[in-house]
Amino acid sequence: MQLIFNRRVTRRTPGRFRTRVLTEGVVPSLHVEYKKSKVKQYHKEGQALRTETTINDTYDFAIGRALHNLPALREIGFAANRRVLHVDSLSHDCLIGEDQLHAVTSPICVDEQRAAGLRFGDSRVHALMHALCLFALAPTGFRHREFRQQVAQLHGRDAQTYSAGSMTYDLRRLRMHGLIERVPRTHRYRITLMGAQVAMFYARLYTRALRPACSLQPHGSARGQHAFDRLDVALANFLQEVKLVA
Repeated sequence: MQLIFNRRVTRRTPGRFRTRVLTEGVVPSLHVEYKKSKVKQYHKEGQALRTETTINDTYDFAIGRALHNLPALREIGFAANRRVLHVDSLSHDCLIGEDQLHAVTSPICVDEQRAAGLRFGDSRVHALMHALCLFALAPTGFRHREFRQQVAQLHGRDAQTYSAGSMTYDLRRLRMHGLIERVPRTHRYRITLMGAQVAMFYARLYTRALRPACSLQPHGSARGQHAFDRLDVALANFLQEVKLVA
């Protein structure tokens, strides 16, 4: 709600807040509700993606009901639509170029400060990337402490064994590679657009492709061999579509 409508939601905020994704028996659609206003996204006649924002009570956004307030309401509606479409595009296409991937995985030097690369396949790096995905949509960013707890949990470690110094080191690596930035005049960080793309690329490729492939035992059973062959064909088709075939 905070991300789409740019409004702070607390325990005292009245109304019901929920997001529904309908997929069974209907045309898939997305419904986001904030107080008496809502955003609906669906496929119009199976040809175009339609996003509608309906504001049923202008006081939800501290705006009066007079006609001269219509431009302000239109801007709120268009801004909500743009945020939803931005999240859609980011989650759909997280591909990064070869140069960008090489830059992230290689050591970097900025103003005589060096930082190690973020190697793909490293369990600690993937814990960082998955944690970034969790905070990608946080409008106020994240703090050192809350990010450290998430990384430790994703890495399968106790927060006490993952020291604050290690977290500072990892945050420095992420910042120098341009994946996060410090919020001015605060002790909070926020993920950059490139950081969101890289984090989702790492998380998706590892979780949906590499880890399942490594867990298969193609020579152990006919079922495993068949699953491995299907994965190989799907990967070959994907590489053909994105023009990455050798």
